[in-house]
Amino acid sequence: MRSRLLASALVLTVLGAVSGCSNSDTTSSPATNASGSSVASFDPTSVAKDDALAGQVPDAIKSKGTLTVGSDTSYAPAEFLKEDGQTAQGYDIDLAKAIAATLGLKATVQTAEFGSILPALGSKYDVGMSSFTINAERLKAVNMVSYFKAGTQWAVKKGNPKNVSVDDVCGKTVGVQTGTVQESPDLSDRSAKCKAAGKDAITIVSLKNQTDVTTRLVNGSIDAMAADSPITSYAITQTNGQIEKVGDVYDAAPQAITVAKKDTALAGLMQKTMQKLIDDGTYTKILASWNNTDGAVKTSELNPAQS
Repeated sequence: MRSRLLASALVLTVLGAVSGCSNSDTTSSPATNASGSSVASFDPTSVAKDDALAGQVPDAIKSKGTLTVGSDTSYAPAEFLKEDGQTAQGYDIDLAKAIAATLGLKATVQTAEFGSILPALGSKYDVGMSSFTINAERLKAVNMVSYFKAGTQWAVKKGNPKNVSVDDVCGKTVGVQTGTVQESPDLSDRSAKCKAAGKDAITIVSLKNQTDVTTRLVNGSIDAMAADSPITSYAITQTNGQIEKVGDVYDAAPQAITVAKKDTALAGLMQKTMQKLIDDGTYTKILASWNNTDGAVKTSELNPAQS
């Protein structure tokens, strides 16, 4: 998993090239969800402030009135940019808004390269919300608050012209986003096994933006791609069926809000706030608007043990 695809190949390319900062409260045209229907812009004023939780907001955050969120906005439908190329949207973005509103804050989402977010927690960003899969390595570096579950799903060009089988991809060219668990350990381990068996290694094409990976698959310059299951499903719909799934979802694992290791109080507050949103139904309502309730969890945990 991420450890992250948008309409046509043209739109994918354009959005993949956009960088900079975006404010999640900016209004714009509605997005479309995985079924192609319109998704109304989430209204954070629909979420009531919880005075008890708001009272636990660290002074440094409370004084500025905003929760600064780092996110790689190239990973639809979790986090991506609207057609204006500025405004962040997606179920992660809506959840960030709901968390902030519960705490009496506003969410400011800043677009960042995926691999740059964790090192900047506690300095540039208060939290990271960018489909971060929880794993043992990340747990050593940051606090992680679980809120969603996803597995890996592969995709190929429609009709599978390169005859890709997930069970044997030796010698194939596979696209992944840089810094994801699909890149390492999944593909790197698979390639090592290919070489150990005397077969051709996998050509792993690692790109900074998932949108660029999808574009490569659509134009046929890679044989397959591997990404989080909701991202692959969304890509298939938004590319009008130019790509299709191959193989089953595997290695389902929780994803998390990330917080600097030193900010234990903030991490605990994120867990309590997410659990409140789960319990009061806001969480499910947000995921349903993006057709992603399959990844819903009933309990948010702080730093759950992972092998």
